[in-house]
Amino acid sequence: MDCLVAAASRDDVDIVLNAVVGAAGLDATLAALARGKRVALANKETLVMGGALVTEAARRGGGEIVPVDSEHSAILQCIGSRPMSEVRRLVLTASGGPFRGWTRERIEGATVSDALRHPTWQMGRKITVDSASLANKALEVIEAHHLFGVPYDRIEVVVHPQSIVHSFVEFIDGSTVAQMGVPSMELPVLYALTHPERAHDTGVPPYDPTELSPLTFEKVRWDDFPALRLGIEAGRRGGSQPAVYNAANEEAVAHFLEGRIPFGGIPRAIASALEALDGMASGTLDALRSADRAARTHVREMAGC
Repeated sequence: MDCLVAAASRDDVDIVLNAVVGAAGLDATLAALARGKRVALANKETLVMGGALVTEAARRGGGEIVPVDSEHSAILQCIGSRPMSEVRRLVLTASGGPFRGWTRERIEGATVSDALRHPTWQMGRKITVDSASLANKALEVIEAHHLFGVPYDRIEVVVHPQSIVHSFVEFIDGSTVAQMGVPSMELPVLYALTHPERAHDTGVPPYDPTELSPLTFEKVRWDDFPALRLGIEAGRRGGSQPAVYNAANEEAVAHFLEGRIPFGGIPRAIASALEALDGMASGTLDALRSADRAARTHVREMAGC
């Protein structure tokens, strides 16, 4: 972790691209923002775990957060230079993952290979499992709340299997603007580095509306993907709960990947940690680390480790 902070703090660095997986990316983000740098943020756990601390670090240090996640990059592009007072609602799209058409009983017993078979994106193991449980979308809702200052009751999720529309922004006059593109992380990364300008000749295939039709949208099956609701509720409660959610999910996913718990055990572990650790202190970085450690310990004990 010290080497990440040192790299993010270098005087000859203007932009820090933070794509570290998990809570380990928080210190580097804080260090870069405190020194007035742009953080191209792909590490969503940074804002989930320490959203208030991160935004305060940016304000005090003069740093800037530009999102790399395709959903948040899409929102940034849709809003453009318009004031947030004109934004009525944010709608984040979710592919639905590999279990979109599965029954709840089948999801419960999904194997690791099942969970890692994402239909539209090529990603690392942890984030792919998060996409299968929709925990990833919960993290993105919390992140959107902190990035754009929009209340939770004005952030929604819709399933979009083709992963072409990356997010919608609805404005107060009823107009809705969407950002579209092939499912590739190249454009969001480039835009985070060049924002508000755009790179030329990126080599990313353009969106062809005839070749990639039809585009469909579905309601979220909340009861079948409880990790999504648990995360959004943790975000609403605030305090240490988002940090507990993030850490419990990370730990549970690790145990699932190692074969210690079933796929259905991931949301059960999260729910247990959130209930057991409600009310922990959250106002400082040390407090958030304590919540993080407590959640991991709780899940490890549940898994028999």
